[in-house]
Amino acid sequence: MAKRILIIDDEASIRDTLAGVLEDEGLEAVAAASAEEGLAILAEQKIDLTLLDIWLGDGMDGLAALDAIRARWMLPVIMISGHGTIETAVQATRKGAFDFIEKPLSYDKLILSITNGLRFSQLEQENRLLKETMPPPVELAGASQAITRVKEEIARVAPSDSWVLILGEHGTGKELVAQNIHRLSLTSHLPLVDVNCAAIPDELIESELFGHEKGSFTGAVSNRQGRFDQADGGILFLDEIGDMSLKAQAKILRVLQEQKFERVGGGKTIKVNVRVLAATNKNLEEEIERGRFRADLLHRLSVVPIRVPPLRQRREDIPALVNSLSVNLIRRGVKAPAFSDGALRAMEEHDWPGNVRELRNFIERMAIMCPTSHVDEAMARRSLGPAGSSQPQGESGFAADLFALGYREAKAAFEKEYLRRKLLENESKITNVAKNIGVDRSHLSKKLKELGLSGKDENGEESV
Repeated sequence: MAKRILIIDDEASIRDTLAGVLEDEGLEAVAAASAEEGLAILAEQKIDLTLLDIWLGDGMDGLAALDAIRARWMLPVIMISGHGTIETAVQATRKGAFDFIEKPLSYDKLILSITNGLRFSQLEQENRLLKETMPPPVELAGASQAITRVKEEIARVAPSDSWVLILGEHGTGKELVAQNIHRLSLTSHLPLVDVNCAAIPDELIESELFGHEKGSFTGAVSNRQGRFDQADGGILFLDEIGDMSLKAQAKILRVLQEQKFERVGGGKTIKVNVRVLAATNKNLEEEIERGRFRADLLHRLSVVPIRVPPLRQRREDIPALVNSLSVNLIRRGVKAPAFSDGALRAMEEHDWPGNVRELRNFIERMAIMCPTSHVDEAMARRSLGPAGSSQPQGESGFAADLFALGYREAKAAFEKEYLRRKLLENESKITNVAKNIGVDRSHLSKKLKELGLSGKDENGEESV
């Protein structure tokens, strides 16, 4: 269906000429001789974009009509004028006009502006639809003293502009803490810009964070904004900050302190206003002693530290977590099983070295592998293994069996079992496993292939 363009202009010759140009481009033109007539058409018909003359005849002028249109309809408005001034153009733009074009009209420029306006409108609609269909943000489940303390800290720090360092073991939910801080912040209407520090090679860290200019290095075929640009006015989340190399730490420290930078290959200084959240599973004080983390960077990041407790320190939250994680499974189209009181009791006795992530994977495994829709105590204990053990039952003799093998055979057997379990903990995602165990992704892919194991790439497709 052709896009419908409303032309509001008091000159009949302009209306006719514009209508002809639009129809030649495959667009449908609707004309109005006054602002009042144009508003009436907007109320009755679906219009995709409006061309609005600023200087109309008697009655409402173009700027007043712009206010009326923006108040009721979400569509791009291009202002046209034969007596345009910079002041008028600025005023129209501030009121929400998509573009401002002076008479005599350049029809090539006009068509380009209309094309861009329609594309922008489509992106706005898709973004609005995406927000409407997104699942509600996941809150931290549980009411234990440990997690209640975290929730209270989040509630106090979120409305401020203070920087936060989120500490905790793998799988405790540090990213979820960052998401909740963002959700309760004054900039929640802006996106939370996430950077996985462990996944960015040293040679690309500047381009990723600060952007680059076209031609600044091989492969830089166009100008590119960095993550700091994208987070301007909002929040930048530096995940796994403890895995960032010393070289990368030095590059980011000055920008964090001064809130200004230059793009790779560019000479212009760009100022930003960015709130930083950072997360790590490492003990940064120990990393400083070992010469692997900068003390000045820690002091800059750790304005408000929040420590997320491991699951073994809040076992009483497991029923609430099971319910929350099961709801997430259902949203993904997976039928979550029901857990008996005995099964929940068995889960509370387990150590969960992989924390909430391991619990999530266990629930999903039960949803897929359980022959019934109900998990009883015996079934849970059989899958979890003995209380306090992270080893599934039936494999408890695995460690002992290693001693019956030669050194090379034992090493290969352990390596394969270790990687198999890490794949299980990380939903078979190779990138996540590589980050989790601290190895290069390409090296891990080769090793998985050697051992006959397989995982998934970033798109969820089976790899290796």
